[in-house]
Amino acid sequence: MVNMDNHIGRITISKKYLTELIRHTVTGCFGVADVCSVGSVQAFVSAITPGKTCKKNKGVIIRTNDDGILNVDLHIKVTYGTNITAAVSSITNKVRFTLEEAAGVTVGRIRVCVDDIKG
Repeated sequence: MVNMDNHIGRITISKKYLTELIRHTVTGCFGVADVCSVGSVQAFVSAITPGKTCKKNKGVIIRTNDDGILNVDLHIKVTYGTNITAAVSSITNKVRFTLEEAAGVTVGRIRVCVDDIKG
């Protein structure tokens, strides 16, 4: 949960809301096929069963520090032929803008990991 205090009172934003907001923002970016999750076990499974790396319920990891600043880790799957550098830059800027404008939170670091390419 993210808590913010202002002149009106205290506002609490759930991590589930932030996760869905980020997931919706990322899937709307050009070149993104899906939001994925790859852990060590799942990386092994995907190596022996190609195309099974995505899980819809994961792939967005949000951490907050003591100052209330968000750090976001994203795991994505891009489409074949996408300029990955441009896509990652676009995703980073779009997620930062969306979080700051829609939720009013301060964003620290956004790390985007491209885990798979959809052919």
